[in-house]
Amino acid sequence: MFEMKMNNLMNKHNVENSLNPDTRSIAPRLVASFNAEQNLNPATRSIAPRLAARSSAARMNRASGFTLIEVMVVIVILGVLAALIVPNVMGRGEKAKVDTTSITLKGVAGALDQYKLDNGRYPSMQDGGLDALVNQPASAKNWLPGGYVKGGYPKDSWENDLQYVMPGREGRSFDLYSFGADGKEGGEGNDADIYYQP
Repeated sequence: MFEMKMNNLMNKHNVENSLNPDTRSIAPRLVASFNAEQNLNPATRSIAPRLAARSSAARMNRASGFTLIEVMVVIVILGVLAALIVPNVMGRGEKAKVDTTSITLKGVAGALDQYKLDNGRYPSMQDGGLDALVNQPASAKNWLPGGYVKGGYPKDSWENDLQYVMPGREGRSFDLYSFGADGKEGGEGNDADIYYQP
């Protein structure tokens, strides 16, 4: 009976001539598949098409997705990259603040030098210290109209007031510094005090 169906449905000459040239190579495999099904015993003959469908579906799933191992390898690689990159990036923000504060100190020191050129001396603590760069003290004879520092009282990158002491230690005319990230005297790393070095 099966042979009769095969003869009716798939005459080799008619099948190969009627198929698209791209699918002609499938015809011999279909014939072999039908012949293999006929050789199975009757109990397994009805299961064979379902098993074939399952195995082709399983092959498609394996080919179209990622395995758990592949996903885990990608996650491990991303974790290693994050462990290497994040600490470097995170530390750069604080380093940039330290660098910016050093630049601010140099700018304020320049404003103090200009104040000295105009008034013959650096502002004293009685003149208000760094406030003399923003607000004219009574003792300033040739104070620059508009002040020496734009934008108000100078602050460091952490929005803490800069420290000014006149006269300075070790024979310096003044000491100009920031308390660093912690806003307290002393400290280490980013919390260390940042001094203007003339």
